[in-house]
Amino acid sequence: MKVSFLAKVFEKLEGFLVPIAILGVWQYLSSQGIVNPQILPAPTAVVAKWWEYLLPSEAFDATKSDYLAWLFSGEMIHDAYATLYRVVVGFFIGGILALPLGLMMGANDRVYRLFNPLIQIFRPIPPIAFIPLSILWFGLGNPPAIFLIVLGAFFPILMNTIAGVRHVDSIYIRAARSLGASQTTMFLRVMLPAATPYILAGARIGVGTAFIVVIVSEMIAVNNGLGYRILEAREFFWSDKIIAGMFTIGLIGLAIDTGMNRLNNYLLKWHRGMESK
Repeated sequence: MKVSFLAKVFEKLEGFLVPIAILGVWQYLSSQGIVNPQILPAPTAVVAKWWEYLLPSEAFDATKSDYLAWLFSGEMIHDAYATLYRVVVGFFIGGILALPLGLMMGANDRVYRLFNPLIQIFRPIPPIAFIPLSILWFGLGNPPAIFLIVLGAFFPILMNTIAGVRHVDSIYIRAARSLGASQTTMFLRVMLPAATPYILAGARIGVGTAFIVVIVSEMIAVNNGLGYRILEAREFFWSDKIIAGMFTIGLIGLAIDTGMNRLNNYLLKWHRGMESK
Protein backbone atom coordinates (compact mmCIF):
# COMPACT_ATOMS: atom_id res chain seq x y z
CA MET A 1 0.00 0.00 0.00
CA LYS A 2 2.81 2.42 0.92
CA VAL A 3 4.64 1.71 -2.32
CA SER A 4 1.46 2.24 -4.31
CA PHE A 5 0.74 5.51 -2.49
CA LEU A 6 4.30 6.80 -3.02
CA ALA A 7 4.12 5.82 -6.69
CA LYS A 8 0.92 7.82 -7.12
CA VAL A 9 2.44 10.84 -5.36
CA PHE A 10 5.54 10.66 -7.56
CA GLU A 11 3.36 10.36 -10.64
CA LYS A 12 1.49 13.53 -9.65
CA LEU A 13 4.71 15.43 -8.96
CA GLU A 14 6.56 14.15 -12.01
CA GLY A 15 5.16 16.90 -14.22
CA PHE A 16 6.74 19.54 -11.96
CA LEU A 17 10.32 18.24 -12.34
CA VAL A 18 11.09 19.97 -15.65
CA PRO A 19 9.58 23.36 -14.64
CA ILE A 20 11.51 23.27 -11.34
CA ALA A 21 14.74 22.48 -13.19
CA ILE A 22 14.16 25.34 -15.63
CA LEU A 23 13.44 27.74 -12.76
CA GLY A 24 16.63 26.62 -11.01
CA VAL A 25 18.78 27.26 -14.09
CA TRP A 26 17.02 30.58 -14.69
CA GLN A 27 17.62 31.69 -11.08
CA TYR A 28 21.28 30.71 -11.28
CA LEU A 29 21.88 32.58 -14.55
CA SER A 30 20.22 35.73 -13.18
CA SER A 31 21.86 35.64 -9.75
CA GLN A 32 25.32 35.12 -11.25
CA GLY A 33 24.87 38.00 -13.67
CA ILE A 34 25.27 35.75 -16.71
CA VAL A 35 22.13 37.31 -18.16
CA ASN A 36 21.11 40.93 -17.77
CA PRO A 37 18.44 41.07 -15.01
CA GLN A 38 16.90 44.05 -16.78
CA ILE A 39 16.25 41.85 -19.80
CA LEU A 40 15.48 38.61 -17.94
CA PRO A 41 14.84 39.22 -14.22
CA ALA A 42 15.27 36.37 -11.75
CA PRO A 43 12.26 34.20 -10.85
CA THR A 44 12.30 35.64 -7.33
CA ALA A 45 11.96 39.17 -8.78
CA VAL A 46 9.11 38.02 -11.01
CA VAL A 47 7.30 36.41 -8.05
CA ALA A 48 7.75 39.61 -6.02
CA LYS A 49 6.31 41.68 -8.87
CA TRP A 50 3.47 39.17 -9.36
CA TRP A 51 2.57 39.48 -5.68
CA GLU A 52 2.71 43.27 -5.89
CA TYR A 53 0.53 43.11 -9.02
CA LEU A 54 -1.96 40.93 -7.14
CA LEU A 55 -2.26 42.97 -3.94
CA PRO A 56 -4.40 46.13 -3.60
CA SER A 57 -2.52 49.29 -4.52
CA GLU A 58 -3.90 51.31 -1.59
CA ALA A 59 -4.04 50.67 2.14
CA PHE A 60 -7.33 49.46 3.57
CA ASP A 61 -9.73 52.24 4.61
CA ALA A 62 -12.94 51.07 6.28
CA THR A 63 -14.66 54.39 5.50
CA LYS A 64 -14.28 53.90 1.73
CA SER A 65 -15.02 50.19 1.21
CA ASP A 66 -15.48 46.90 3.01
CA TYR A 67 -12.55 44.54 3.49
CA LEU A 68 -13.60 41.99 0.86
CA ALA A 69 -13.97 44.63 -1.86
CA TRP A 70 -10.58 46.06 -0.91
CA LEU A 71 -8.98 42.59 -0.92
CA PHE A 72 -10.08 42.00 -4.52
CA SER A 73 -9.22 45.49 -5.76
CA GLY A 74 -5.76 44.55 -7.01
CA GLU A 75 -4.81 45.48 -10.55
CA MET A 76 -4.17 41.89 -11.61
CA ILE A 77 -7.57 40.68 -10.37
CA HIS A 78 -9.34 43.38 -12.38
CA ASP A 79 -7.25 42.61 -15.46
CA ALA A 80 -7.83 38.85 -15.13
CA TYR A 81 -11.57 39.41 -14.72
CA ALA A 82 -11.71 41.63 -17.82
CA THR A 83 -9.82 39.03 -19.87
CA LEU A 84 -11.94 36.12 -18.63
CA TYR A 85 -15.15 38.04 -19.30
CA ARG A 86 -14.17 38.58 -22.93
CA VAL A 87 -13.09 34.95 -23.37
CA VAL A 88 -16.30 33.55 -21.86
CA VAL A 89 -18.64 35.83 -23.82
CA GLY A 90 -16.77 35.38 -27.12
CA PHE A 91 -16.45 31.61 -26.69
CA PHE A 92 -20.14 31.27 -25.80
CA ILE A 93 -21.26 33.26 -28.85
CA GLY A 94 -18.84 31.39 -31.12
CA GLY A 95 -20.09 28.04 -29.82
CA ILE A 96 -23.75 29.02 -30.18
CA LEU A 97 -23.12 29.95 -33.83
CA ALA A 98 -20.82 27.05 -34.72
CA LEU A 99 -22.62 24.11 -33.11
CA PRO A 100 -25.94 24.16 -35.01
CA LEU A 101 -24.24 25.02 -38.31
CA GLY A 102 -21.73 22.21 -37.82
CA LEU A 103 -24.49 19.73 -36.99
CA MET A 104 -26.46 20.71 -40.09
CA MET A 105 -23.40 20.60 -42.35
CA GLY A 106 -22.39 17.24 -40.98
CA ALA A 107 -25.83 15.66 -41.25
CA ASN A 108 -26.98 17.13 -44.57
CA ASP A 109 -24.85 16.92 -47.73
CA ARG A 110 -26.75 19.74 -49.41
CA VAL A 111 -26.13 22.14 -46.52
CA TYR A 112 -22.49 21.03 -46.50
CA ARG A 113 -22.05 21.79 -50.21
CA LEU A 114 -23.79 25.13 -49.76
CA PHE A 115 -21.65 26.46 -46.91
CA ASN A 116 -18.34 24.61 -47.23
CA PRO A 117 -16.75 26.84 -49.94
CA LEU A 118 -17.39 29.96 -47.88
CA ILE A 119 -16.12 28.28 -44.69
CA GLN A 120 -12.93 27.13 -46.41
CA ILE A 121 -12.26 30.67 -47.66
CA PHE A 122 -12.53 32.29 -44.24
CA ARG A 123 -11.09 29.47 -42.10
CA PRO A 124 -7.40 29.99 -43.01
CA ILE A 125 -7.57 33.71 -42.24
CA PRO A 126 -6.19 34.35 -38.71
CA PRO A 127 -8.61 36.27 -36.48
CA ILE A 128 -5.82 38.77 -35.87
CA ALA A 129 -6.07 39.81 -39.53
CA PHE A 130 -9.56 41.14 -38.75
CA ILE A 131 -8.27 43.61 -36.15
CA PRO A 132 -8.36 46.70 -38.45
CA LEU A 133 -11.88 45.86 -39.65
CA SER A 134 -13.10 45.05 -36.13
CA ILE A 135 -11.94 48.48 -34.92
CA LEU A 136 -13.59 50.18 -37.92
CA TRP A 137 -16.85 48.29 -37.36
CA PHE A 138 -17.05 48.31 -33.56
CA GLY A 139 -14.67 51.03 -32.39
CA LEU A 140 -12.56 50.41 -29.29
CA GLY A 141 -13.40 48.48 -26.13
CA ASN A 142 -15.04 45.09 -25.60
CA PRO A 143 -17.02 44.71 -28.88
CA PRO A 144 -14.02 44.36 -31.25
CA ALA A 145 -12.20 42.07 -28.79
CA ILE A 146 -15.26 39.84 -28.37
CA PHE A 147 -15.79 39.77 -32.15
CA LEU A 148 -12.23 38.50 -32.66
CA ILE A 149 -12.67 35.87 -29.94
CA VAL A 150 -15.89 34.69 -31.60
CA LEU A 151 -13.92 34.16 -34.81
CA GLY A 152 -11.17 32.35 -32.94
CA ALA A 153 -13.58 29.95 -31.21
CA PHE A 154 -16.00 29.50 -34.12
CA PHE A 155 -13.92 27.52 -36.59
CA PRO A 156 -12.40 24.86 -34.28
CA ILE A 157 -15.85 24.03 -32.89
CA LEU A 158 -17.43 24.10 -36.36
CA MET A 159 -14.87 21.87 -38.07
CA ASN A 160 -14.77 19.33 -35.24
CA THR A 161 -18.57 19.17 -35.13
CA ILE A 162 -18.75 18.55 -38.88
CA ALA A 163 -16.06 15.87 -38.64
CA GLY A 164 -17.80 14.21 -35.70
CA VAL A 165 -21.18 13.96 -37.41
CA ARG A 166 -19.76 12.85 -40.77
CA HIS A 167 -17.56 10.15 -39.21
CA VAL A 168 -20.27 8.33 -37.29
CA ASP A 169 -19.72 4.59 -37.66
CA SER A 170 -22.00 3.25 -40.41
CA ILE A 171 -22.80 0.23 -38.24
CA TYR A 172 -24.74 2.47 -35.84
CA ILE A 173 -26.66 4.09 -38.71
CA ARG A 174 -27.58 0.76 -40.32
CA ALA A 175 -28.66 -0.65 -36.95
CA ALA A 176 -30.87 2.39 -36.29
CA ARG A 177 -32.45 2.15 -39.74
CA SER A 178 -33.11 -1.57 -39.34
CA LEU A 179 -34.95 -0.76 -36.10
CA GLY A 180 -37.12 1.78 -37.92
CA ALA A 181 -35.62 4.96 -36.46
CA SER A 182 -36.78 8.21 -38.05
CA GLN A 183 -34.35 10.85 -39.30
CA THR A 184 -34.92 12.96 -36.18
CA THR A 185 -34.38 10.01 -33.85
CA MET A 186 -31.28 8.94 -35.77
CA PHE A 187 -29.84 12.44 -35.52
CA LEU A 188 -30.61 12.93 -31.82
CA ARG A 189 -29.93 9.39 -30.58
CA VAL A 190 -27.16 8.20 -32.91
CA MET A 191 -25.30 10.99 -34.72
CA LEU A 192 -25.21 13.61 -31.97
CA PRO A 193 -24.00 11.27 -29.17
CA ALA A 194 -21.38 9.73 -31.49
CA ALA A 195 -20.16 13.21 -32.46
CA THR A 196 -19.95 14.44 -28.85
CA PRO A 197 -16.23 13.56 -28.38
CA TYR A 198 -15.36 15.57 -31.50
CA ILE A 199 -17.51 18.51 -30.36
CA LEU A 200 -15.89 18.62 -26.93
CA ALA A 201 -12.42 18.37 -28.46
CA GLY A 202 -13.29 21.31 -30.70
CA ALA A 203 -14.54 23.27 -27.69
CA ARG A 204 -11.26 22.64 -25.89
CA ILE A 205 -9.25 23.85 -28.89
CA GLY A 206 -11.62 26.81 -29.25
CA VAL A 207 -10.99 27.94 -25.68
CA GLY A 208 -7.23 27.86 -26.27
CA THR A 209 -7.58 29.85 -29.48
CA ALA A 210 -9.89 32.34 -27.74
CA PHE A 211 -7.20 32.97 -25.13
CA ILE A 212 -4.58 33.66 -27.79
CA VAL A 213 -6.87 36.06 -29.61
CA VAL A 214 -8.00 37.95 -26.50
CA ILE A 215 -4.43 38.77 -25.47
CA VAL A 216 -3.61 40.16 -28.91
CA SER A 217 -6.86 42.12 -29.11
CA GLU A 218 -6.28 43.61 -25.65
CA MET A 219 -2.92 44.90 -26.79
CA ILE A 220 -4.60 46.90 -29.56
CA ALA A 221 -8.30 47.55 -29.03
CA VAL A 222 -8.90 47.94 -25.26
CA ASN A 223 -7.37 49.69 -22.25
CA ASN A 224 -7.54 46.94 -19.63
CA GLY A 225 -6.95 43.21 -19.35
CA LEU A 226 -3.81 41.11 -19.10
CA GLY A 227 -2.76 41.75 -22.70
CA TYR A 228 -3.05 45.51 -22.26
CA ARG A 229 -1.05 45.37 -19.02
CA ILE A 230 1.77 43.43 -20.69
CA LEU A 231 1.94 46.00 -23.48
CA GLU A 232 1.94 48.82 -20.92
CA ALA A 233 4.80 47.14 -19.04
CA ARG A 234 6.78 46.91 -22.26
CA GLU A 235 6.49 50.67 -22.77
CA PHE A 236 8.15 51.24 -19.37
CA PHE A 237 10.60 48.34 -19.78
CA TRP A 238 9.19 46.48 -16.77
CA SER A 239 10.43 43.02 -17.71
CA ASP A 240 9.40 41.51 -14.38
CA LYS A 241 5.81 42.69 -14.84
CA ILE A 242 5.73 41.41 -18.42
CA ILE A 243 6.77 37.93 -17.29
CA ALA A 244 4.39 38.09 -14.29
CA GLY A 245 1.53 38.86 -16.68
CA MET A 246 2.58 36.02 -18.97
CA PHE A 247 2.63 33.55 -16.09
CA THR A 248 -0.79 34.78 -14.98
CA ILE A 249 -2.14 34.03 -18.46
CA GLY A 250 -0.50 30.60 -18.37
CA LEU A 251 -1.96 29.75 -14.96
CA ILE A 252 -5.48 30.83 -15.98
CA GLY A 253 -5.15 28.90 -19.24
CA LEU A 254 -3.98 25.81 -17.34
CA ALA A 255 -6.92 26.07 -14.95
CA ILE A 256 -9.42 26.40 -17.81
CA ASP A 257 -7.87 23.54 -19.78
CA THR A 258 -7.86 21.31 -16.70
CA GLY A 259 -11.51 22.14 -16.08
CA MET A 260 -12.39 21.42 -19.71
CA ASN A 261 -10.51 18.11 -19.57
CA ARG A 262 -12.35 17.02 -16.43
CA LEU A 263 -15.67 18.06 -17.93
CA ASN A 264 -14.88 16.02 -21.05
CA ASN A 265 -13.99 12.99 -18.94
CA TYR A 266 -17.21 13.34 -16.97
CA LEU A 267 -19.46 13.79 -20.02
CA LEU A 268 -17.76 10.98 -21.96
CA LYS A 269 -17.89 8.28 -19.28
CA TRP A 270 -20.44 6.38 -21.36
CA HIS A 271 -18.26 6.66 -24.47
CA ARG A 272 -15.14 5.28 -22.78
CA GLY A 273 -17.16 2.55 -21.14
CA MET A 274 -18.53 1.49 -24.51
CA GLU A 275 -15.06 1.49 -26.08
CA SER A 276 -13.63 -0.66 -23.29
CA LYS A 277 -16.22 -3.32 -23.97
